[in-house]
Amino acid sequence: MPRGRTLTLSLPPFTRAVKWIMLGNAGVFLLTTLLSVLSPGVFAVVSYSFSLVPNLVLHGWIWQVVTYSFLHAGVWHILLNMLWLWWFGAQLEMEWGSRRFVEFYLFCVIGAALTTIAVSYTGWGGISPNTSTEGASGGVLGILVAFGILFGNQEIMLFPIPFSIRAKYFVMGVAFFTVIDAINAAGPGRGSNIAYAAHLGGLLFGFIYVKFLPRKGLGFNASESFFGMRNNYYRWKRRRAARKFEVYMRKHNRTVEFDEQGNYIPPEEEKKNGGSKSGWVN
Repeated sequence: MPRGRTLTLSLPPFTRAVKWIMLGNAGVFLLTTLLSVLSPGVFAVVSYSFSLVPNLVLHGWIWQVVTYSFLHAGVWHILLNMLWLWWFGAQLEMEWGSRRFVEFYLFCVIGAALTTIAVSYTGWGGISPNTSTEGASGGVLGILVAFGILFGNQEIMLFPIPFSIRAKYFVMGVAFFTVIDAINAAGPGRGSNIAYAAHLGGLLFGFIYVKFLPRKGLGFNASESFFGMRNNYYRWKRRRAARKFEVYMRKHNRTVEFDEQGNYIPPEEEKKNGGSKSGWVN
């Protein structure tokens, strides 16, 4: 595991969110594997219902933009995805915290799904709106991009090869070969069962999140906006109440004044006698 410029053979910890995502994927893989052996018909229905099928998503099956990431086609498929999720995702979770890491992972998973849906209607790579996609690769490649941007100068070991390389160069290499493979798959008659559109979408949305979205995450920004709107609403209610009270007092031949924030302004005599400057505070 990399620590600064020093290379160590220790493995990263199983951070909370990474651990639960891995357990969820492992549990679903075990269940679908058992179904494929014990009840192939049920397995086919489950796979069709929860993998990503663009035509179904556009007809209301929107859960598929997330559930497809928990389905995998084989042992090597899930093993490689979970190893990369662990090795690179744990570092991001320790840097960001569990809540923001989960937000980022889902952002990449959904971004990869939306990219796949858009590309499926072009016929690129031999895929169509009825082609199903499954696997966590989109989310994992998004994690890889974020790791390369944030920890680019850390050295990682290309296990099992005893050779180390800086993270940013490793990520550049993965992105380069992903793009090349996607271009090759798009050639005439070269359809592939590898979801290159999802891979490219994961890379793209991982880059967008780190480079262009709020540093504290979408959830924090949304909560700040919510509380800002709530406070503005309360200020509006207070100003409205102050105006109504002014009208009421004028009808009773008395004059009261409030400032633009709805705070009471006492008359000069009251100020001279030591009265408070404001009856309401913001």
